[in-house]
Amino acid sequence: METKAGFMKIRNLVFIVVVGVVALIVFYSFQGKDLGRGYEVEIKSERTAKNEFMHASDESPFGDQKKDFKALNYYPIDLKYRISANLVAIPNKKVMVLPTSDGLEKKYLEYGYVQFELDGVTNKLLLLEIIDDGPYHGTLFLAFADATSAHETYGAGRYLDLKKIPGASSILLDFNQAYNPYCAYSENFSCPFPPTENILRVAVRAGEKKYHE
Repeated sequence: METKAGFMKIRNLVFIVVVGVVALIVFYSFQGKDLGRGYEVEIKSERTAKNEFMHASDESPFGDQKKDFKALNYYPIDLKYRISANLVAIPNKKVMVLPTSDGLEKKYLEYGYVQFELDGVTNKLLLLEIIDDGPYHGTLFLAFADATSAHETYGAGRYLDLKKIPGASSILLDFNQAYNPYCAYSENFSCPFPPTENILRVAVRAGEKKYHE
């Protein structure tokens, strides 16, 4: 079963790498440089750390094939896809059951809807809260598919992890950080599919692309 443990390992590695990047971001800021340049350095460092995890970690989803792993595929970093979206709370939250890739189910709690415009289209996505016991209990989870799914990106959709800010009326959606579930690399994992309302008509050409061609 796919868990968040692998991603926790990735984040720990990313944290170490990003600490060294923070100084560069601050430098650009004080020098009057384009802050987007510092952001790009940060995202590239995160991607490098994730590639190292996939290649070397015992928890890599590539398993015995990790020695043959080269690198994940990504779209170019684009600030267009770093979006401040409106957050609309759901007053009477219900448990939502998502089907998984292995024919099982996974439960989440409805949290709210995020609304934003992209390429002239108004979009609305359902944001879910993780209710499983463990270190990720209470954090937010966004599973989505879009016009690139099954063509340029993984057919069963991609994920975003988001920070909960109580009382907030907006939330940052950074699709440059959209990632594939482990099922994109191996059939040995169980991954929830996006809810039907999270299938976008627009193309989100940001974040991780298909690994297998």
